[in-house]
Amino acid sequence: MTDTPRIHFIPLESDPQIFTDLIRALGVHSLQFHDVLSLDPSDLLPGGALALPTPVYALILIFPTTEAYEADLKAAKRLAHAEGTNYTGCGAKEPVVWFEQTIHNACGLYAILHAISNLDPEIARLSIPSNSIFGKFLESCIPLSPEKRAQALEESTEIAEAYRQAATQGSTAVPNAEDEVNFHYVCFVKSPVNEHVYDLDGDKNGPADRGSAFGSGSVLSAGLDLAKSYIMAGNPNFQLMAL
Repeated sequence: MTDTPRIHFIPLESDPQIFTDLIRALGVHSLQFHDVLSLDPSDLLPGGALALPTPVYALILIFPTTEAYEADLKAAKRLAHAEGTNYTGCGAKEPVVWFEQTIHNACGLYAILHAISNLDPEIARLSIPSNSIFGKFLESCIPLSPEKRAQALEESTEIAEAYRQAATQGSTAVPNAEDEVNFHYVCFVKSPVNEHVYDLDGDKNGPADRGSAFGSGSVLSAGLDLAKSYIMAGNPNFQLMAL
C-alpha cells in the first residue's frame, strides 16, 4: 500500500466461504474458493487424500508480516519511484492485470481481484457476466494506468459495499478499519497471455513474473512452490486458498 493510504477498509477474514460470497456479490458465478490443506501436490490432485476440485485457477496465500518486511516493501517502492522504474503496464496485451494497493487493510480484496482478473478468457466469459459489477469494473479498468486503476477501485461504491458486507461476516471480532493488521494476502496466477506464473501483490512495484524460477507448469504446482518460498523466508503461520 502507499505510505499515506486515503481509504481504510475492515480486514477480510481468511475464510473461503467469505471469499466465495464476495465474488458472488460481485457477479462472478460458478467459481469458488477452497482451503488448501497440504503443500504436497499429490495430496491435492484427484484421488489424493485432500483433493481439490479441479481445475485450480489461482492460489491466495495469507501470511504474517513484520515491521522489517513492511519497511523493505516501502523502501523498494520509494527506490522505484526515485529511479523512474515504477510499473506502468496497462491494456489487454499485458501478461497479467495488476492493481496497486492504495486501500489500507484491503489486501484480501486485491488478492481476489488479481485471481478473478487473470482467468483464462473462456473461463472469464462463462463466469463473469459483462453486465455484473465485476464485469463492468474490469472492462473499464483494463485500459487504465496503474494509478488510474487504483483510483477506479477507490471510487467504486458497489465493490466497497459488497466488500463491507463480506468483511463483517467473519467468526472473529471485527477490527477497526484503521487498525494495523500484521497479516497479508498475495495471489499466484498463471498468465493467460504467456503461460508464466505470476506473484501478484498490490504492495509491490508491479507484478512479479516467477516463470523463470517456477516454470510454466500448472498454477497449482508452481503456486505451491511459491507458497513454500514464502514460508521458508520466515512465515511459518500461513493459510492457503485455491480458486
